[in-house]
Amino acid sequence: MSIASASNRVQRIRHEIKRRNLQVVRVESPTPHFRRITLSGADLPGFISASFDDHLKLILAVDSDHAVMRDYTPRHYDAAKGELVLEFSIHGDGPAAAWASQADVGHGVTVAGPRGSLVIPVDYEWHLLAGDETALPAISRRLEELPAGVSAMVILQVPPTERRELSSAADISIVWVDSAQEFLDTLRALPLPTGDGYAWCAGEAATMAATRRILAEEKGHASVAMRVAAYWKRGQNAHHENLE
Repeated sequence: MSIASASNRVQRIRHEIKRRNLQVVRVESPTPHFRRITLSGADLPGFISASFDDHLKLILAVDSDHAVMRDYTPRHYDAAKGELVLEFSIHGDGPAAAWASQADVGHGVTVAGPRGSLVIPVDYEWHLLAGDETALPAISRRLEELPAGVSAMVILQVPPTERRELSSAADISIVWVDSAQEFLDTLRALPLPTGDGYAWCAGEAATMAATRRILAEEKGHASVAMRVAAYWKRGQNAHHENLE
């Protein structure tokens, strides 16, 4: 795979940012510490999420002087039904986790964005998808988008109670691990296939910094054919950083 071909295949799209006041219409718990919340409302039509890598802003306490904003992946958008699905990993006591834990049908919330999309084609010969439980919604969405005829290698650092069946038409192999060190060891031991491939990884900042070093320095994978993001940072609130 040439650097030029990888760079040309990935497309960045900008979107007009619009705030949408929505209501909760359904709440589910696919695993003990995940909440799947479906939103709808008159403001939803026109919503765009062109990539599994997208993020919107969940805005809480919007009428106060101290509004809280957190990034979340649009897990699924159904324009025909007028429904937007978000998934929350309840792994702390922050305001977004507290809201998701208490959300019920009829509750309101404001979202904004996504401001843009990084559209990674599905027809790469192979895909590497790796991350912790905060990346699980994006990875689940990506696997559902991948077609037959491509392969996907998945490494997930997710507690046993939060693991679930993941579906895809692609040929997928999944390794579940328990710790950041096991995650990195598994990645280091994984031989990347030849051919045209893309690596997408997200999770805790220190683990993702090490992930990028392994991919770029140890495996020689081109930076234009990878996206590594820090979705959170130990000891900090509201951290999100792209390490590309």
